Amino acid sequence: MIKIYHNNRCSKSRNGVAILENVGKEFEVIKYLENTLTENELNKILALLKISPIELVRKNEKIWKENFKGKELTDEEIVKAMVENPKLIERPIVVNGTKAVIGRPPEKINDIL
Repeated sequence: MIKIYHNNRCSKSRNGVAILENVGKEFEVIKYLENTLTENELNKILALLKISPIELVRKNEKIWKENFKGKELTDEEIVKAMVENPKLIERPIVVNGTKAVIGRPPEKINDIL
């Protein structure tokens, strides 16, 4: 089943949900700010995205700027920071089987449907 890691306060994330609704396929909405991801879950998503942890970080978030910017962090430390501060995770993320994409712009979601 298709999964979208979603933040309802984000317009790009809402657009991602709309794209999935228009396709007409079943999908699961995961509100990752409420149901936080584990390090293992986030690492699996990163593997599907084929990116390093730093590429998934929202670097303009206040939390990042105040606590992590300019520090040399390992991939594990970056993953831990995102798990502890899920607002740092770029959104939306759509997973379809063995494929995943960050929906920025939201139209990129079509690439894995």
